[in-house]
Amino acid sequence: MNDTALAHVKVLELCSMVAGPYCTKLMADLGAEVIKIEEPGTGDEARGRGPFLNDTPHHERSGLFFYLNTNKLGITLNVDSAQGRDLFRRLVGETDILVEDRPPKALDSAGLGYEILAEINPRLVMTSITPFGQNGPYKDYKAYPLNSFHSCGEGYVTPGHNPFPDRAPLKQGRFVGEYEVGIQSALATLGALYYQRATGKGQHIDISKQEALIGISTAELSFYPNLGFIPTRGTRGYTVGGIMPCKDGFVEICLYSEQDWEGLVKLMGDPEWAHDEKYKDIPSRAGNSSEVQQLLTDWLMQHTMEEIYQGGQKLRVPIGAYYSPRDLLGSRHLKSRGFFADVDHPQMGTVTCPTAPYRFSRTPWHAERAAPLIGEHNEAIYHERLGYSKQDLVTMTGQGII
Repeated sequence: MNDTALAHVKVLELCSMVAGPYCTKLMADLGAEVIKIEEPGTGDEARGRGPFLNDTPHHERSGLFFYLNTNKLGITLNVDSAQGRDLFRRLVGETDILVEDRPPKALDSAGLGYEILAEINPRLVMTSITPFGQNGPYKDYKAYPLNSFHSCGEGYVTPGHNPFPDRAPLKQGRFVGEYEVGIQSALATLGALYYQRATGKGQHIDISKQEALIGISTAELSFYPNLGFIPTRGTRGYTVGGIMPCKDGFVEICLYSEQDWEGLVKLMGDPEWAHDEKYKDIPSRAGNSSEVQQLLTDWLMQHTMEEIYQGGQKLRVPIGAYYSPRDLLGSRHLKSRGFFADVDHPQMGTVTCPTAPYRFSRTPWHAERAAPLIGEHNEAIYHERLGYSKQDLVTMTGQGII
């Protein structure tokens, strides 16, 4: 087997739900050894979130948990207990990276803050992910993904290119914002790892979800301080087109120039109405946008999403297709790149899931293991690696430590 990009990098994860686990998943997929710590008995909160296999809720059959935790080892540990904290310190002593999402100073209060852990392991890179960061007036505020997403201002312009500007702000689907936080966290962590490898010194990384998410809103945020203009959900760079229905779904037509319009007219078969004087240029079409939209809709509803998208590609018309999961799984392009892979799981059977959006020529992605069962690797870590006897494990399990 080829070596992996992050071979010999050891990561400890003390996180739940999406942002932190996605951060470490990205590293696990690159070959890092990631040990995921969960609460004894209950496990990661994501285990209680769907979708579930056969729509039957079960803590070992969550599709969300499965995706976020492939390629990881899994142990249980109560770090709020005295012996649990001792075990945690031992694990930190032989790790490169710790990713945690406890409230600010929570680990400090437990005697597990960065300064203390850095005395045990000066090379430690510790990434702390919180809603608003480790300091500032909001540092102790709690937040769910809905709150975090709207704290960055992105909801104010979502959905964009909206024909209903009075509609209330929306959060992007599912956990898009949390995944973005995970990406930013992984990037920062790997930067610190590079520094650690060069200097032998670790550091503490303070990740604010709000600030990470503001990074995806930079274009909109720049309008106000520079132009005095606040974009809204009804703001768009074109006056006709946008998100529109077609025969079997939706497409988005972006008409920014006369060249775009001319290409669309050609795609539609050069209809006579498109040459009417009242549609001759951008201002004219803007003044009659409701008529143009209806005429476009009449044509779109006679054609499939793929016909419109592929036709737009050939004529250089900026048209995007709104693909469903079924469309993506059946995509001949994604199939040709081997983007989806089958992973075997002891409870869920064979699961088809996305792989990675990159292709390394020397260290390719591969599925090392499925997401762990609760405490699946307790024996491998505590007994085989740390030297505790099997009776010790039985005792600690009975005491709720692991």
